[in-house]
Order: sequence, then structure tokens, then C-alpha cells
Amino acid sequence: MHSLFNHWRSRYARVPYVLQMLLLALAAFGCYTSMYAYRKAFTAAVFSDMTFFTVDYKVWLVIVQVLGYMLSKFYGIKFVSELDSRSRGLKLLALIGIAWLALLGFALIPAPYNIACMFLNGLPLGMIWGIVFSYLEGRRTTEFLAAVMSVSLVFASGFVKTLAQVLIGSFSVSEQWMPFCMGLLFALPMLGFVLLLEISPAPDSRDKQLRSERKPMTHQERINFVRKFLPGLIIVIFTYLLFSVLRDIRDNFEVEIWSDIGVSARFIYVQTDSTIAFVVLVCMSLLIGIKSNMKAFTCIHFMLFLGCILIGAATYFFQEAWISNVYWMVLTGLGMYMVYIPFNAIFFERFLATFKVKGNIGFLMYMADSVGYLGSVSVLLIRELGLVKTSWGSFFQQALLFAAVLGSISVIFSLLYFRNKRSETPVAVNGVGLAKQV
Repeated sequence: MHSLFNHWRSRYARVPYVLQMLLLALAAFGCYTSMYAYRKAFTAAVFSDMTFFTVDYKVWLVIVQVLGYMLSKFYGIKFVSELDSRSRGLKLLALIGIAWLALLGFALIPAPYNIACMFLNGLPLGMIWGIVFSYLEGRRTTEFLAAVMSVSLVFASGFVKTLAQVLIGSFSVSEQWMPFCMGLLFALPMLGFVLLLEISPAPDSRDKQLRSERKPMTHQERINFVRKFLPGLIIVIFTYLLFSVLRDIRDNFEVEIWSDIGVSARFIYVQTDSTIAFVVLVCMSLLIGIKSNMKAFTCIHFMLFLGCILIGAATYFFQEAWISNVYWMVLTGLGMYMVYIPFNAIFFERFLATFKVKGNIGFLMYMADSVGYLGSVSVLLIRELGLVKTSWGSFFQQALLFAAVLGSISVIFSLLYFRNKRSETPVAVNGVGLAKQV
């Protein structure tokens, strides 16, 4: 088996570079899209008239799964930042397998006792992003690869929900068994995409010259990095927190939000999300042509700022009845993902490259993600405890306006901080190497 694996890896290495990168992008996109079948399929169900301790049953499922996912992100700060290339594929498949077994438990154990299974489902899935992205970072084409992978954050949600509703509506699969059946549908595709990731070539010498070498970070290196960039990291993580909460509300309760604004078409999710995914992909891919890391980092900040303005303006126009409900969901979804997706891909890539940090994106991403999901759990609990009494549609509108204002201010402060930091004379910081960018 090992010799066969090496045979295919050597054949892959002889493929033209452009085709190698296209295949790698496809593998990352497919792998993360497949992961969504194990994580988000249950949100397509309504579980109507089911409550537990006066709280809606579906809300319990979301809270408990996000809690497991959040704890996974906290552990991922260490796990992903110290991850090397050995056995990445096996670790990825093992984590997916644990999540799938949890969905089998969800199907077999009667409600409400099966709520605990969603915690076990979320716990391993929080590691998947970091492992998959470790195959992509530190390359001269990382913007393109990351853009394609990150589009799955938009596309996969609507795609999985549409397939899930087809299983329920056309094949009479029960809401309890549907999540496990979705995992069964994506088992072989997941295996194939992971194998494609495994045989992909590592970053070459030119990649390391144009960006920075990516390597596992020790505990002391992580501490030194945080000390060096603490004010900027606080601003960045706060911005990410705002849009992580927004994205989770939209992602977990999209069915309820559409219903609240008077839209119930089955295929509306994949139609609107595919449009958003395409536009975001184009915006992010354009950055690959910017060779200067600082210029690209600045452009990313402008993209974030425009996203904040778009969601604020679109929500105001919708409340004034100047645009329709569908246009509002599309425009706010586009604005939200113009902020959220860069943080999951190119923002930290260009950050490390700008300051020539020899580390990895996983550490930064999992720091931000752990705080983001903590915020999501807190917001869900605040609403369900009755501190905020409004429908998901109205709550989402209020959250959008709040994030638009605070987010735009935070992005401005982030840009000012990092541009000022870049103008300082760089120094080495206890193993975290910084060098003046040419």
C-alpha cells in the first residue's frame, strides 16, 4: 500500500504545476464541503413542536454541537499549531469517522437524550479546517487555493441543506436518521478527496521565498508571537467574533430566517449561496496578482470594510422596503462572507508573509475561532434564556446593523495598527523570525 501511495505521489509530481494547484484546490474544496454533510445537515430539519426544559429542541442541538466545536477550537490552538505532515490524512479520516458515529447515536437514541450525541459530533469536527488548510498554506498560490476552499463555507451550507431536505421530502427519511444518511452519501467522496490531498506536493523553494516557511510552532514561539502583536490581535479577533456570530446565526437558522421573511422555496438556499460563493471567490482570487504582501494585506482590509458597509446598507434598505427580501439575504450574505471568509484564508496568510513569521496559520485561526464560537454559544444562550425576545429574522437584522457599525470601526483600527507596525524596524523575537519585506 505504501509503495502504491508513493507511486501515485510521484506521478502527481510530474503533472504541470497549474494542474497540480487546480487538483489541490478541488481536493480542499471537496473535503471541506463533505465535512459539512457531517456537521450541518441536521439544521435543515425543523424538529417542530419539540422542546426540552422549555427551550426549542433544535436550539439545544445547535448549542450543544457548537459547544463541542468551540472546545475543539480551543484544543486546536495547540493541536493544529504543532501539526506536522505525518499522518495528516489518517487523523482527518479518524476525526470524520468519530463525528459520523455520533450521528448514528443521534439516530438510534430517542430524543431528547440524543442531544448529547451532537456534542460528540462537534468535538472532532473543529479540527478539520486546520488539517485541510495545512496542505494549502505557504504557497505562492495560497490565495487561489484558500479562496476555493473557503467558498465551501458558503456553498456547502446551502448544498447540504438542499440535499437534506430532498432526503426528507422525496425519500421519506426521518429527521432523526437524515444526518447519518447524509454522512453515508459523502463517505466515499471524503475518502477520495483526502487521498488527493495526501499525494499533493509540499511547498517548494520558490513558495518559501515569496511567502514564509510554514512549520509547527512551539509553546514559547506562540507566546512570543502574541506578545509581539497583542493589540492588533485583539482588534482582529474582536472583528472575527462579530462576524463569526453572524455567520453562525445565518447558517444554523437560515431555514427559520427565510421563513420569517416570507420565503419557503426548497432550493432557495443553494441558489443564493452559490451566487454569493462565486462573487467572493472572484474577489479573493484577484489578490493572487498582488506580489507585495503589505499591499495585499491592505487590500484585504478594504475588502473587509466594504463587507461591513454592504451589510449595514442592505439591511437599512430592506427595512425601508427599498429592496426585496431575497435581495436582502443575498446582499447581506455577500457582505458577511466578504468579512468572514478572508479571516479563514488569506488574511492570516498575508499577515504571516508580511511580517515573515515562521509559523502557521492554524495557530492564528484557532485562536480567533475559539473566541468566535464562544461568542456564538453565548448569543444563543442569551436569546433562548429569554433575555432577547424576537424572531430569528428580526434578531438577525439587529445583529447585522450592530456588526456593521462595530466591524467597520475595528477594520480601520486594524489597518492603522498593522501599517504602523510594518513601518517599525523589525526584530527577531525569541525564535519568531521577523525580517524587513523587500
